[in-house]
Amino acid sequence: MNTFMPSGYNLLVVAASFLIAMLASYVTLDLARRVRSAQRRVGLAWWAAGSLVMGTGIWSMHFLGMQAFTLPITIGFSSGMTLLSWLAALAAAGVALELASREHFGLGQLVLGALAMGAGISGMHYIGMAAMDMAPGIVWDPFIVALSVLIAVLASAAALLIFKLLRQVHAGQRLKYQLAASWVMAVAICGMHYTGMAAASFLVGSVCGSAGELGGPGLTVLVVMAAGMLLVSTLFTSILDARLQSTAERLTESLQESNARLKAANDELQHRAFSDALTGLPNRLLFEDRLRQALLRLDRSNHEGVVDRLAVLFVDLDGFKPINDSFGHAAGDLILRGAADRLRLEGREGDTVARVGGDEFLLLLENVADEEAAIGVARRALTALSQPFELSGKQVQIACSIGIAIHPGHGERSKLVANADAAMYAAKRAGGSCHVLFEPHMGSDASAQLELQNDLRHALDRGELSLHYQPKIDGLDGKICGVEALLRWTHPQLGMVSPAVFITLAERFGLIGRLGSWVIEEACRQMAEWKREGANIRVAINISAYQLRDNGLTARIERALTEHGVAASQLLCEITETVAMEDMKATQRTFDGLARIGVFLSIDDFGSGYSSLNYLRQLPARQLKIDRSFVNDLEFSEDARSVVNAVVKLAHALNLRVVAEGVETAGQRDILLAMHCDELQGYFFARPMSADKMLAWSLGERTRAALDKPPAAQG
Repeated sequence: MNTFMPSGYNLLVVAASFLIAMLASYVTLDLARRVRSAQRRVGLAWWAAGSLVMGTGIWSMHFLGMQAFTLPITIGFSSGMTLLSWLAALAAAGVALELASREHFGLGQLVLGALAMGAGISGMHYIGMAAMDMAPGIVWDPFIVALSVLIAVLASAAALLIFKLLRQVHAGQRLKYQLAASWVMAVAICGMHYTGMAAASFLVGSVCGSAGELGGPGLTVLVVMAAGMLLVSTLFTSILDARLQSTAERLTESLQESNARLKAANDELQHRAFSDALTGLPNRLLFEDRLRQALLRLDRSNHEGVVDRLAVLFVDLDGFKPINDSFGHAAGDLILRGAADRLRLEGREGDTVARVGGDEFLLLLENVADEEAAIGVARRALTALSQPFELSGKQVQIACSIGIAIHPGHGERSKLVANADAAMYAAKRAGGSCHVLFEPHMGSDASAQLELQNDLRHALDRGELSLHYQPKIDGLDGKICGVEALLRWTHPQLGMVSPAVFITLAERFGLIGRLGSWVIEEACRQMAEWKREGANIRVAINISAYQLRDNGLTARIERALTEHGVAASQLLCEITETVAMEDMKATQRTFDGLARIGVFLSIDDFGSGYSSLNYLRQLPARQLKIDRSFVNDLEFSEDARSVVNAVVKLAHALNLRVVAEGVETAGQRDILLAMHCDELQGYFFARPMSADKMLAWSLGERTRAALDKPPAAQG
């Protein structure tokens, strides 16, 4: 009967081996996540490093377990076999991490992986035991050996399942679950090791052939420290990488959000650049681009033998201005938005509806079979816009005039919009509330307008524009007290073009802002020049609706005054009553800004609009200008005299000076003076004249007698 040596364990080293096993398990679980979440190349690096650390951690636990084992004889381990056991641990770790990094693995892969890992761990253990080089050899209990291998396989399967399950754990709960899983894995690894150790028995008289090689308390401490440092440093690196990766992800997300916001801002800017702010419809720029694209598509289809057409409908609202005058600008905006919605509904799928002016709309119809198809859309639009609009609890009705131009057939492709516009004006001349197809004779008017508009664009650069000045006469002493600047255009072929023609063109085609800025600059320059000649003359200029809504108007006027060294009180800005009442917020803002810098303000054409006395009282105006229509009838109409007398008294009650324009007879002059009108202006005193004639006229002695008789020469 064999006699075996008694054996035992150093419990402190056993405890150290368990802690190393638990730390190795925790680090392994962390590394498995790194391998899975990293990019491919980075993932491979983490797999290699992870296999080294995990295998070394498991092997360190095994080696410490061997070091904890005690016999009555000196024990050591051969270096070659010990190295081989370490390599077996690395192989088992590599299999584990490779499977753990996969997104999904099934039952078959789980079984194969558990067998491979179990074989690696078992190989590590029993190769490590063989490193003891015992003579006679170790006596093994086959049942316990088989049990230890089974434990190794089951522990490996449990580890793989834990890898899989931890993927579903929320980040906030991961720490506690990972600690619990590490404890389970450590118990399984240590259970396998110490079960395998229990399978070994050593005969009395056995000798350890490797007693002089690896072993001893010093080596135990070294392994504990080295393994611990390796595992902790790897864990620290993993945590640092996780934080860096998290920071990178946050930066990426932030960059993506910034890019998304930038894209949204660009989309918004593009939308604003190509859409009408009030209605949301495409504007003229987008309409013209879509028309170009539609013409190209039409060319391609017709080239292939398909006869196709497109149509442009120019829609202008009839009776829109009285709505603005009666109900205000906000009410007009409601009508425009409602009209836009109705036109959008009447257009076919694929048609373009655009707003291109104040109350002007364009429709682009593609794939038009014939004229009747375009006329059908026009009729529906007429019907839709003729339905009443709800406005402040009242039913308001408008109509529209529609011009239709079809291509091919109705003139050159580059003049489609102009031809539709000409047809629309023909509809208006026919009484409105109808549609008109373009005819060739209408093209001459459209071409003339286009040419005149183009000439007007270049008139400033060519020096064709000038200011003429009409004097204002003081009602008390008969002397000149200022002038009104009136814009004139001398066309090289047409001669003097009426302001009623070119001002309307400028407003319609967006040129009024540039003309207005030139008038401001020129008036200030002329006042400075007159001052150098010894004449200190106040100049009144007219402000358009476009300029009134320009937030930069006050700064522009202030800059011109400063540049030419002109006192702000020398400039007077006249705004017609209708324009002033259209948008009271814009009027109030502009008037307040101009009053702040000292510019005098005047309400022009008073009596022709629908002023609220409450609004009039709030405006910082210095002057009212009576509409010439009342002055014309003064000598023959009692009603006209009553209105003018009431206006004069109202203005004086509000501390405003009164100017009467259009004075053409001595009778009108006398009536106005009897009513105590402050200033008079008209052909009776002088016609508008050039700047040099105005200077001579103002310095002449004739102005002293201006109230007694007409001047000898009127310029």
